[in-house]
Amino acid sequence: MIRLQKISLMRGGKRLIDDASFVIHQGQKIGLTGANGCGKSTLFALINGDVSADVGDVDIPKKLRIAHMAQEVLALDRPAVEYVLDGDWELRRIQQATADAEARNDDNALAIYHAELENHHGYSAKSRAEQLLHGLGFSQNQLLFSVRSFSGGWRVRLNLAQTLMCPSDLLLLDEPTNHLDMDAIIWLESWLKQYSGMLLLISHDRDFLDGVVEQIAHIERQALTLYRGNYTAFERTRAERLALQQSSFEKQQKQKAHLEDFIRRFRAKATKAKQAQSRLKALGRLEEIAPAHVDSPFTFTLSEPERFSDPLLIIRKGDMGYSEVPIVKDVSISLHPGSCIGLLGPNGAGKSTLMKTLAGQLPLLSGERVEGEHLNIGYFSQHQLESLDLEVTPILHIQRLTKTAREQEIRDFLGGFGFRGNKALEVVKDFSGGEQARLALAIVAWQKPNLLLLDEPTNHLDLEMRHALTMALQGYSGAMVLISHDRNLLRNTADELYLVSDGEYQPFPDDLDAYTVWLAQQRRDANVRSAGEMGHSDPNTSARNRKEQKRMEAALRVKLRPYRQRIEKLEKALDKCQSMLDGVEQSLHDPSLYSDEEKDRLKDILAHQMELKQQSQQLEDEWIEACETLEKVEYQVSK
Repeated sequence: MIRLQKISLMRGGKRLIDDASFVIHQGQKIGLTGANGCGKSTLFALINGDVSADVGDVDIPKKLRIAHMAQEVLALDRPAVEYVLDGDWELRRIQQATADAEARNDDNALAIYHAELENHHGYSAKSRAEQLLHGLGFSQNQLLFSVRSFSGGWRVRLNLAQTLMCPSDLLLLDEPTNHLDMDAIIWLESWLKQYSGMLLLISHDRDFLDGVVEQIAHIERQALTLYRGNYTAFERTRAERLALQQSSFEKQQKQKAHLEDFIRRFRAKATKAKQAQSRLKALGRLEEIAPAHVDSPFTFTLSEPERFSDPLLIIRKGDMGYSEVPIVKDVSISLHPGSCIGLLGPNGAGKSTLMKTLAGQLPLLSGERVEGEHLNIGYFSQHQLESLDLEVTPILHIQRLTKTAREQEIRDFLGGFGFRGNKALEVVKDFSGGEQARLALAIVAWQKPNLLLLDEPTNHLDLEMRHALTMALQGYSGAMVLISHDRNLLRNTADELYLVSDGEYQPFPDDLDAYTVWLAQQRRDANVRSAGEMGHSDPNTSARNRKEQKRMEAALRVKLRPYRQRIEKLEKALDKCQSMLDGVEQSLHDPSLYSDEEKDRLKDILAHQMELKQQSQQLEDEWIEACETLEKVEYQVSK
């Protein structure tokens, strides 16, 4: 158990935390949240023994093993797998002692050290290190690459693997999902769920926090407050508390009205996709927790594009790649105003290649590209921060784009992205990574694109900015294609999901929960292939397994057929009801209907409108219930 009693922390003359008490019990997993600069990392440093409290007592058992992820990696010539094994310093001590005993021909000492190695699970250590690296996205060939050969982002993954390799009673992780793609994040989430020690986690990924932690420690106005439950539970509790503050009431109502309008418009077109069912649930949750963000420093919208074409962009049978080598083949895509597409797929499958081709930065290797007359692309790439001029201010970045813009107009715009007052006059080189990312997004938004291409836009963004970006994208009227490891952002903005895998681009008819299952199956298949390559696969056994698998899949289709037929029937009824409702609402646009002579007819039409709305709502509720029933049956059958 770790106990902090009435502690106060200061940095550079600024008080970060005042009179805070905090206890971590064995096995607890706690998420540490709060605005950037509030003291989260300083609290980590206190627990890790790197700084001392200005006031208060810190009680940490002397024998407590703490694992803390380093922020930098030296450019070493050491192989990746050996670098990860270095995280287990006790293993390295035993191995060195064993080597020394062998050099002395000391059989008695060798017997002792081999027993220590067995008790420390040292003989399986290399296999465990390889599993960590595979889970974080490293291929088998990369395990022996030198640390020096990897880029900065991949070195961060090596640091994370080394930290997880270290036996620990307390694990301190500060933004571990930075530089991870969705596949690696989902794997890490699963690993941390099984971790038996105490975990203190800082993260800006709300889905990741929801999946891992059971308590939130929130730092706000120098106070540390504990909330039971995951991040969603924290948002709800905080929303309830802030909703009581009358000073926030007006802003709450505006945000609530925005969400209600968006949900209404989305319901009008939500029909067949299972993703739509997931989206409706997510939107309902957003509405519920909206008051938790009324004091956010970020509020902005994406301006209405000045002109549209329909379609905006068409690709027909396009092969995409580099130097005449296609990575994604035979892609056909048509982007219209209002299209909102989320791209899924393993790391390296070609998502960013597809995005660069859509942006026009890569030419098609073959196929046809047709651009709308008024196409205006706003492209945010993974390396967008590199395009910033570090020697100038945010205001000058915008003035270079529109020389006629008034300074006050620019200041008002930048204020929504957190650049208020003198902050808009500071040079970019002094900004944090998060501030630079916000400025890069602001530059894209200022140009009023009608096609928005976003490749990992949430890197370096904190929770409040991610929430503000989600809200802004919901109100965007142009077309959008999005790559993101932030599942919450995808769930709340993408109407359609497409999978990029094995050189193909195709619709993914399910939701993000199903994509998690798909990834797990891909890993299992990869393990089977790996075992086969190592000579552990019997061809006759494999053939029998495939035959049995096909038989089980056929039986599953028969069992699930009535549930799917029920869903299809409800979808058709919902489509018909929505079509009738659209017709009734269109008739209400007739000005003559509001004359005295047409009062009775207007009354009948309004009554019919209300009846259709109620019927549509009932059908939608039945449809969601039927989808949930299908999910439960699928799960029960698969167990």
